[in-house]
Amino acid sequence: MDILKGKVAVITGGSRGLGYSIAQAYAQEGAQVVIGSRSAASVEKAIASIRAAGGEASGIACDMGDRKQVEALAEQAIEKYGHLDIWMNNAGLSCPIGPTVHIPPETIDALTQTNVIGVYNGSLVAMHHFLKQGKGKLINVLGRGYKSATPMFNPYGASKAWVNFFTRSLAKEYRESGVGVFLFHPGLVKSDMMGHLTFVEGYVDQSMKVFKVIAPMFALEPEVSANKAVWLASAATDGKTGVSINLLNMGVMLKGAAREGMRALLRRPAPPLNIQVSTVPPAFQAAEKDIVN
Repeated sequence: MDILKGKVAVITGGSRGLGYSIAQAYAQEGAQVVIGSRSAASVEKAIASIRAAGGEASGIACDMGDRKQVEALAEQAIEKYGHLDIWMNNAGLSCPIGPTVHIPPETIDALTQTNVIGVYNGSLVAMHHFLKQGKGKLINVLGRGYKSATPMFNPYGASKAWVNFFTRSLAKEYRESGVGVFLFHPGLVKSDMMGHLTFVEGYVDQSMKVFKVIAPMFALEPEVSANKAVWLASAATDGKTGVSINLLNMGVMLKGAAREGMRALLRRPAPPLNIQVSTVPPAFQAAEKDIVN
């Protein structure tokens, strides 16, 4: 307990899912947490829950694609608690799973606005404060596709590849500043995003067949990822920068594969996935032979 006592931490997308689990974990460890999320009602609900558990939290509605709103989020932290120590860019969107040209462009526009522009805005605002004080920790969240091509997940993967290279370059540019710049891949987390999947019509069966295999093997409870996020924000990384943590690593995958192999061998039923599936019409029609899955 109290690993983060006295620290002020901003968590974007912190009102639900993984972001909320991280906000809870930070508050439990003594941090004063500031939550940013699009929905004011969702922010207030998260704040009330953290306070009810004995933590300290505040926050405001914030669209990460709007730099003025991001600046207001930082100002909220400083006005409320007097300083700013940790900034986690966790807010992120997905888009329908399917071939890139078939995905409605407006969903990719929204994804880019949050996953790319939002991370840039959050990083810019946080670094302005951190560089002035000569300390602070910026943590940007990675996801599937950040280091290799991901067919059917191309827009999301490309956005996370951008976050990867942007953050690595940022860490190198300011390595002598005293500011820590970090990357965090929380793994495949049992979260709202995982529990609600949207597909382009015609591409549900194949993608779900793969997902039903990998999810039981690799999916992590939110608390596992949140506890690692606490470590990354703690004194354990003081004086460091450019650190990249990936919880979807070979050890996790081998352990998960072994566990599922044993389950199948013993003929035990697979755990329920509880995934809600929706579809959107394709934005483009092409001959089936033109698409390689």
